[in-house]
Amino acid sequence: MLTAFRSLADIERLEQTPREHTAPHRSPYALIRAAAERFADREAFTFLPDADVASAPRRITYRALLADIHRAANLFRSLGVGPDDAVALLAPNTPEAHAVLWGAQLAGRVCPINYLLQPDHIAALLKASNARLLVALGPNAELAVWPVAEQVVRHHALPLIQIRADDAVAPGVPVLQDLLAAQPDTLAFEPDLNPDRVVALFHTGGTTGAPKLAQHTQGNEAHTAWFAHAFYDLDEHAVEVNGFPLFHVAGAFVYGLALLAVGARQVLPTLSGMRNTGFVQRYWRFCERERVTHLACVPTVLAALMGVPVDADIATVRAAYTGGSPLPAELAQRFEAATGIPVRNILGMTECAGLVSIEPLQGPRTPGSAGLRLPYTEVHAVPWRDGQAQLAERCAAGETGVLVLRGPHVSPGYTDAARNAGLFEQGWIVTGDLGHLDEAGRVHITGRAKDVIIRGSHNIDPGLVEDAFLAHPAVALCAVVAEPDAYAGEVPVAFVTLKPGAVAIGADELLAAVAPQVYERPAVPKRVVLLEALPMTAIGKLFKPELRLRAIEIKLAEALREWAPGVAARVQALEQGGRQCAVITVRGPRDEALRERLMQGLAAMAVQTELRFEQG
Repeated sequence: MLTAFRSLADIERLEQTPREHTAPHRSPYALIRAAAERFADREAFTFLPDADVASAPRRITYRALLADIHRAANLFRSLGVGPDDAVALLAPNTPEAHAVLWGAQLAGRVCPINYLLQPDHIAALLKASNARLLVALGPNAELAVWPVAEQVVRHHALPLIQIRADDAVAPGVPVLQDLLAAQPDTLAFEPDLNPDRVVALFHTGGTTGAPKLAQHTQGNEAHTAWFAHAFYDLDEHAVEVNGFPLFHVAGAFVYGLALLAVGARQVLPTLSGMRNTGFVQRYWRFCERERVTHLACVPTVLAALMGVPVDADIATVRAAYTGGSPLPAELAQRFEAATGIPVRNILGMTECAGLVSIEPLQGPRTPGSAGLRLPYTEVHAVPWRDGQAQLAERCAAGETGVLVLRGPHVSPGYTDAARNAGLFEQGWIVTGDLGHLDEAGRVHITGRAKDVIIRGSHNIDPGLVEDAFLAHPAVALCAVVAEPDAYAGEVPVAFVTLKPGAVAIGADELLAAVAPQVYERPAVPKRVVLLEALPMTAIGKLFKPELRLRAIEIKLAEALREWAPGVAARVQALEQGGRQCAVITVRGPRDEALRERLMQGLAAMAVQTELRFEQG
């Protein structure tokens, strides 16, 4: 294992040694196998069957995990899965799903899919990924994945295997656990561990009939997983709560393979993960019982935990890592003050196996920083001119540009090479994010050139939501932008103008009519705002920045009415230095109790806010 990083100097010092010596394993399988050889009897997973602290968990050792990965690989190869074929996975983060995830990469490729997508979009992903079979969570009372799987195979006929979750199973469908039991626990074929071999396809952004599937090589995934532990400062004794799904790079790599690579333990909280409100309410008691050392979070999880009293001994917890959406400095400060747990930030992308930069635990938390780049990689801010990133130039420290990166973790591109333009350029990823590097080499994000909405670390393509509204006969124009949300970070809100002479329809009625047509449930807007006209640029294009500010004003005004009924206040949203912020002016003398109450609520919003009191 590597010595914990504190600064960029530590990373640069490591880079004086060739990468093959500091990272000897270049595939996920080799990392897991090496950990299993060293720590065979240590637990890899502690799966919580429900949210009752008294319930006995299911504990899986590294020896058992490696055996199940072998069995899964043998099974898929026996079913005809070859190097260019995919095993599609429609399941939450469970030990069986991990066996599928890593075993499929040995036999061929894996394509983990978001089970919240509409069935026809899942079917499109199956076709685009060249899936030979679908493995899905079977019938159970907690998470309704199986009805989606049944609909999917009606759209796209292919063999279906169910992961048994409860005693009841779907009749006539093979059960994964039974099939694995019939396979040998050693590999029946020689695995191809070439680090350049594509082994995974992860969908990103919105998906339609032309899905966007990012390819991962074995080297991509191993690179991010191996070097992460030196930022997290963990070893085989670490215990992490990982409540994130495997169709997202956070669950699979950032908080998943990174722990498996060093023999550490992951607590998997029930089938529904962090969506299980009962688990969240008992979160600290589970941390005490399992002696948790690291928390895997996004800002919305931090905000949710702020509402859970610390009713247990959490002295073992060393850090809370968060990524997926901007981290409000106020939220981080309040979480640290309330729990005593240091917060550190992460920047990641699906297109680079989940990680761009991490704040080292042994270094300071710097407000606005997403940490330091991974070893043997490059991250720069470059000028943006004439609609292009100037890859040969570099912005000075502190100077805003568009962020670009390259290194062993960068994907070879999308399965549809036509989608690469604008993102994959000359070996670089052009992120579309605006930001800078400071004098210490820390990465800062100051805005997004892209319009993507990030809801609880899940990317939503606003264009697809707009298409659903524009299909309604009464809608003339629609623009979907992000509204700040204390729980989800961002949620979509739709601004709509109606066609002249259209049948009168209210905002709520329109939302009810369009919601079933939106491509996935998380993408359904939180609200619809009807306007006489949408803001336009001088050349007639929709001007979304103005609408984003309007969405902030609407949300904060609504929140103020809830937090301080009867208090007169004015909200003004504005953009300063590429960042959206807000000024709230409360009419009346300064009231410290009111200020504290309002700032506590505002801390969870990913909007920099200034609170003023004004008399007269």
